[in-house]
Amino acid sequence: MFQIFVIIYSMKILGIDPGIGICGFGLITTSTRAGAKALDFGAVTTTVDAPLPSRLKELYDSLVEVFDQTKPEMVAVEKLFFSKNVTTGIAVAEARGIVLLVAEQRGLPVYEYTPNEIKKSLTGYGAATKTQIEEMVRIHLNLEKKPKPDDAADALAVAITCSFLYQEGLDNQYKFSNSRKVVK
Repeated sequence: MFQIFVIIYSMKILGIDPGIGICGFGLITTSTRAGAKALDFGAVTTTVDAPLPSRLKELYDSLVEVFDQTKPEMVAVEKLFFSKNVTTGIAVAEARGIVLLVAEQRGLPVYEYTPNEIKKSLTGYGAATKTQIEEMVRIHLNLEKKPKPDDAADALAVAITCSFLYQEGLDNQYKFSNSRKVVK
């Protein structure tokens, strides 16, 4: 008589939608493409009128708390894309740096995805609207209503994208480009 053993590996993925004023986060657990579950989500904010170094420290302290409370096994971050507003892009890049630092301090693998990759992964269409993404997040995680704030929904979308591509074996092409390179 043969016995078949199925090993189910459940992974905890922390998705981050970086921002200096509002930084969304979403923790999911998943063992199959259709079996993702939201464990926690929300957003951390910084004091709007504070000097930039203070805001970065505030963001760092808040993200340390999020990482330590959620204990993710991997981190998925929205990749920076440049729009017409360079000032906003710089602030997001600085926030992304804080996210990458906190993940690196914990030895966590970091995967990054462009907004179009996230949209295509969730909807099959790279130009999907924010409303369509929020609805697909709700459906994929079997939530009664769309997650709020929007930044948390975006972070959950990043985590879901990571789970899809990780399970399909496509994760290495999205791993953070500077992670663990060996210099010879």
